Amino acid sequence: MKLEKEKQDRREKKKKSKHSSRDREKDSELNGKHKPSSKMKQSDSQSGVSSFSSAVNCEAGAGDTHEDVKVDPDERNDGQQKSCSPEINNNNQEKTRSKSSKQRHNHQERTADEQLCDEDENLRSQSSRNSNQVQADDGPQCESVKMKKKKRVKEEKSPEKHDKNPPSGRKRKKSSSEHDKAEKNKKMKKDGDPEEKKKEKGKKDEESDKWKWWEEGKSSDTQKWSSLEHKGPYFPPEYEPLPDNICFNYDGQPVKLSPVTEEIATFYAKMLDHEYTSKEVFQNNFFCDWREEMTKEERKLIKTLSKCDFSQIHKYFVEKSEERKNMTKEEKQVLKEEASRLMEEYGYCLLDGHREKIGNFKLEPPGLFRGRGEHPKMGKLKKRIQPEDVTINCSQDSKIPAPPAGHRWKRVQHDNTVTWLASWLENIHGRPKYIMLNPSSKLKGEKDWQKYETARRLKMKVDSIRKQYRRDWTSREMKIRQRGVAIYFIDKLALRAGNEKDDESADTVGCCSLRVEHITLHRRLDAQEHVVEFDFLGKDSIRYYNKVPVEKQVFKNLKLFIKHKDPEDDLFDRITTVKLNKTLNESMPGLTAKVFRTFNASTTLQDQLNKLTTEGMTVEEKILSYNRANRAVAILCNHQRAAPKTFERSMQLLQEKIQKKKEQIEEAKKELKEAKKAHKDAPSDKSKKLLEKKEKAVQRLGDQLKKLQLQETDREENKVIALGTSKLNYLDPRISVAWCKKHQVPIEKIYNKTQRDKFAWAIDMTDENFQF
Repeated sequence: MKLEKEKQDRREKKKKSKHSSRDREKDSELNGKHKPSSKMKQSDSQSGVSSFSSAVNCEAGAGDTHEDVKVDPDERNDGQQKSCSPEINNNNQEKTRSKSSKQRHNHQERTADEQLCDEDENLRSQSSRNSNQVQADDGPQCESVKMKKKKRVKEEKSPEKHDKNPPSGRKRKKSSSEHDKAEKNKKMKKDGDPEEKKKEKGKKDEESDKWKWWEEGKSSDTQKWSSLEHKGPYFPPEYEPLPDNICFNYDGQPVKLSPVTEEIATFYAKMLDHEYTSKEVFQNNFFCDWREEMTKEERKLIKTLSKCDFSQIHKYFVEKSEERKNMTKEEKQVLKEEASRLMEEYGYCLLDGHREKIGNFKLEPPGLFRGRGEHPKMGKLKKRIQPEDVTINCSQDSKIPAPPAGHRWKRVQHDNTVTWLASWLENIHGRPKYIMLNPSSKLKGEKDWQKYETARRLKMKVDSIRKQYRRDWTSREMKIRQRGVAIYFIDKLALRAGNEKDDESADTVGCCSLRVEHITLHRRLDAQEHVVEFDFLGKDSIRYYNKVPVEKQVFKNLKLFIKHKDPEDDLFDRITTVKLNKTLNESMPGLTAKVFRTFNASTTLQDQLNKLTTEGMTVEEKILSYNRANRAVAILCNHQRAAPKTFERSMQLLQEKIQKKKEQIEEAKKELKEAKKAHKDAPSDKSKKLLEKKEKAVQRLGDQLKKLQLQETDREENKVIALGTSKLNYLDPRISVAWCKKHQVPIEKIYNKTQRDKFAWAIDMTDENFQF
């Protein structure tokens, strides 16, 4: 109590010194308007009237008669400590000690500074009733005093300013802010973070709103939808001309190009650092198409590509690219919001009353065709698509999408037997292109479901089909023999059927379009008999190279097929893909060469998973087994890829992590050894707990090391193998879903968010007992 009194005395001195004589006169005037208590008068007569004692009088008498006011001795002691004599102070302290614990608690809660702040508020409210002159003279000063006092009160009330051990020896009561914070944390621990719960709730709502079309039964094979409404495609923005200080040079001289010619020049300039622009075919095709779009004056001037200088344009776009990479967070957010707006406007349609996502709602911007491999049309100009090139497909009762201002659609149709929303002809190959629904949509999902069900039906028929093509090997008709051998290759090697191609397409082949030069026969090779060596470019110009031992009759037939033929001649010259698929469809409705490929891929995955997954595996080991099974399918289907550019760097970082983890294990083992010795020398509960802690640390680090080593193995094995293609297009997703559920592997470890949306039907309907 003595310490509190000294602190309060110091504060009162400071506050009193800040009052001017004018303040005291004003206080006296204010005091004259109220009837003070007799006890207050006695205190004033002993120590003189101060501004603070006047404030107490105002507080005690404002609005109440003397007889109604009951002044608590503790409050008088707090409010009048400076003005009272030592004898009165001692008397007040004696009275304070005699108070109950509840009053002492209230006394601590209401500090002297809080009272002073209230008194100053009272003075200000009453001074407002004085003359305008008084307000003008004293208002700012009172405001300043008030703010300073409030600041000190706030600092005293702050939890950080409280003494941990108050002088009274009692525990400090938590402030309201501390109490609220503690309660909030306690509630968050119990109920979870509200923000996280909100996100989780939104996620659940989104999932519950998803259309479970698979529960409604399959749609008609002919009618794909009843109603379809959409906004049409989004057209890329118009070309923005280059700045005046960026120019194209020809033969060392700057040339101002027309907007159309300049735009095509930028396509080439952007690719200067790419290997395509070093290829002669690319250069010739580009220059030929570019000259066709030039004005007469430009064609007369620009005659040779070697004299064209695109370096300034190239540098400009490199700088623009760097600017995009270095954009601020706010600038990126603006772009993100614009992309979201476009997605919301153009990225969805209404299909049979349900909101479905569109796959490719943005039309491809103009540019230069690249192609895969050594495509003969690389470098040709992909022209800008105009609304007049586009056919719109929607239902009759829907709102027809509006074309861009000043344009019209080529045609609007209402065909519910097709699944596309818009169509146009691309100028490179003259083939139609489409805007389709997202893979997660009903139409795409139903098509996938039907594809895998057809492949499952093949399982019931495959034995009879195999017997039939084996009989065909000995037929008297060359056509039937060739058909039997071709189906054998499609079944055994999962080869694509191969389609007829024109001379302007890349030289890629499939089974039916194989040429004599693509195979080499070996009666004996690598201790195997009747080996066929395949070497050709398949889809996307991916090389297929394989050495396969075949049955003796197949080997004899191949020798017969290549007899008296040149290397450029077709191996199967009596059959086509159309005829082959027609024969397969007669064996089983819906059966094509592609169904065989899907069947063999899914069967391989199922067999490999059953073989590689064993009890007691960790989740990481199970995932490695899954990827190995997936890898076997990718090899079967020849799904190759070039090693990623970041592969070496990522492997190096992974190996560094492994080395660091090994060092941590060595250190942990040393600490474990020391803990064992310490426990052996002086056994105790503490040493036992330490020993157990060190053992767990070694075990935990060992598990982490094993996980990293499994990652290293997985990455190395799949360096040039593309697992995604087979997973998305050839493997029945129900195999993977059932395997995950059976072996307690999170589905997120196998399928990412986009893939889970695509296969939502399989995830929802499949249980752990499913077998392909």
